[in-house]
Amino acid sequence: MADAAQRLQGLFAQLLGAPPPVRVRAWDGSQAGPPGAPTLVVRNRRALRRLLWKPGELGLARAWVAGDLDIEGDLYTALDLLAGDIWERGEDARTLTQALRDPEVRSAVRGLIKLAGSPLPPAPPPEEARSPRRHLHTKRSDRRAISHHYDVGNDFYEIVLGPSMVYSCAYWESPDSPDATLEQAQHDKLELVCRKLGLKPGQRLLDVGCGWGSMAIHAAREHGVGVVGVTLSQEQAAYARKRVAEEGLTDRIEIRVQDYRDVRDGPYDAISSIGMAEHVGAERYLEYADALYDLLKPGGRLLNHQIARRPQRDETTYEVDAFIDSYVFPGGELQPIGITVTQLERAGFEVRDVESIREHYALTLRRWVARLEADWKAAVQLTGPGRARVWRLYMAACAVAFERNRIGVNQVLAVRAPESGESGMPLRARTWN
Repeated sequence: MADAAQRLQGLFAQLLGAPPPVRVRAWDGSQAGPPGAPTLVVRNRRALRRLLWKPGELGLARAWVAGDLDIEGDLYTALDLLAGDIWERGEDARTLTQALRDPEVRSAVRGLIKLAGSPLPPAPPPEEARSPRRHLHTKRSDRRAISHHYDVGNDFYEIVLGPSMVYSCAYWESPDSPDATLEQAQHDKLELVCRKLGLKPGQRLLDVGCGWGSMAIHAAREHGVGVVGVTLSQEQAAYARKRVAEEGLTDRIEIRVQDYRDVRDGPYDAISSIGMAEHVGAERYLEYADALYDLLKPGGRLLNHQIARRPQRDETTYEVDAFIDSYVFPGGELQPIGITVTQLERAGFEVRDVESIREHYALTLRRWVARLEADWKAAVQLTGPGRARVWRLYMAACAVAFERNRIGVNQVLAVRAPESGESGMPLRARTWN
C-alpha cells in the first residue's frame, strides 16, 4: 500500500513538534498534508538518507541541490510557510537530540531508516564547498571563497542580474509601476551612493569589492572621479576591465585583483563598499574597518552597504547558515547593524547616517529570481542543474527573509573626521551633496 507520504508527515510532526504546514508527495505517489498547500516532493529515498546522515538544513540543502527534493506550487509561499513555522516557534522548537528522547520519535526514526533503504550516505553534490570548521578569513581562504561564489561564469550572472550587472540591493521608487525596471532601480542605487559620498570631479574613489565594475563606471562617468576598484575574482576583473574600455574610461578607472588589506596607495577621498563586508567575518571586521579608515583622507567618507541579521539574546549561540555556508557564500557571516556601527566607531569613524533599505532587497531578489526562471534552460546549460537550483533557492529564500524582517540591509555613511571636527557633512540629514 502506498503510504510513504503519510509516514513522512508523521515523522516530521514528531521532530518539529507540530504538523508540517505543507503537503508531502513521496516517490510512491502517495500524498499527505493540508489540501491546497504547496507540495514538498520527495523524489526518491536518497533524500531520506541525506536527512538521516545530516539532519537539519545541510541534509535538506543537499537533497534540494541534487534534485532529490523539489517544491510544487508557489516557491515563495512554501518557503514562507516552512521558515515561518520554525522561526515563530523559535526556542520552543525541539532539537533533534531532544526529540530523540521521545520513544515515539525514536520509533519513527527507525521506521524512516527502513524506508530509506541502503544505509550508506549519498555523496554530497559537487556544488558543495568544503568549509573549514572555523572561519579564519585569511587572504587565501577569502580568495577561495570569492572564487566559489563569483567565478561561476559571467554569462550566468548576466542572466540573473541583467544589463546593470549590479549584484546588490537596488533602490526602488515605484516598483509597481509598469515603467519600473531593475536597471533603473540599480542606477538609482549607484547614484544614491555617489550622492551620499559627495563625489566631486577630480576626487579619488576606492570601490572595495567592485564586482563587474558598475559602481566604478557610474562614479567616473557621472561624477568625474578617478576610481580604483578591487576584487578577488579573476572573472569579475576581466569583465569589469572590458566594460571600462568600452566606456572609454581607462584613464579614470583601474580594476585590480587585490585584497583590500593590500591596498597601499591611499589616501582616498571616498570609499564605497557595497555588498562586500558580508565576506569579512566577525573576527576580522575591526581589521576591515581599520584598513578603510587608514585609506581615507581626513574628512573622507565611507559608504558601507551591508546585509544584517537580527540580534540574538545570546550572541555566542549564533551559527552560520549551513546552506549558505556550503553552497553560496563559504565563510560569509552576518552581524547585527548595531555591531557594525560599533566596529566602525571603534576604528575611528563618525557614523553620520544609517538607512535601512530592507524592502528594496526583497523586491530586487524577486526580480532576479524571475530572470533566472525565465531563462532557466540557458542557466542550467551554463552552470549545471545543481548550481542553478542553488541560486533559485538561495534568492527566493532571501527574498522571504527580507520581507519578514528576519534579515535586513543597511547603508551606513561614516566620515573620518579631522582633528578640527569639521565633518564636511550637510547640517540637514539626507540632503546629500
